[in-house]
Amino acid sequence: MPIQMTTKQIAIKIARELRKNQTVAEIKFWSHVRGRKFRGYKFQRQLPIFYKYYGRTRFFIADFYCCEQHLVVEIAGGIHEAQEDYDQIRTEIMESQKKLRVIRFMNEDVMISMNEVLSKLHDFMNQIS
Repeated sequence: MPIQMTTKQIAIKIARELRKNQTVAEIKFWSHVRGRKFRGYKFQRQLPIFYKYYGRTRFFIADFYCCEQHLVVEIAGGIHEAQEDYDQIRTEIMESQKKLRVIRFMNEDVMISMNEVLSKLHDFMNQIS
């Protein structure tokens, strides 16, 4: 009989796989924020965010998360373009249930104008700090 994985175990496994298979835009963004490079804040990548839905534990995988700022950074493109409604629901759950703030950047913006992305992130973080 196969062993049943818990929700947490599944989330961790998926997050690890996503870390191994990041998009080029995610790799570029990570290179600018890892190791407290951005304003001295620690960012984590591909972090499971757990929440309750009808009494059951569910999760999202945040592209990037800064605990000190309660901030999720999503790098959107590809699949995100086809799932705007889902992304909006994710944002509402993270903001209402988890008291997190969410900011999204398009892959193209990260690839073409990283300085502008970092400037917008800086301004957004100033609003919530």
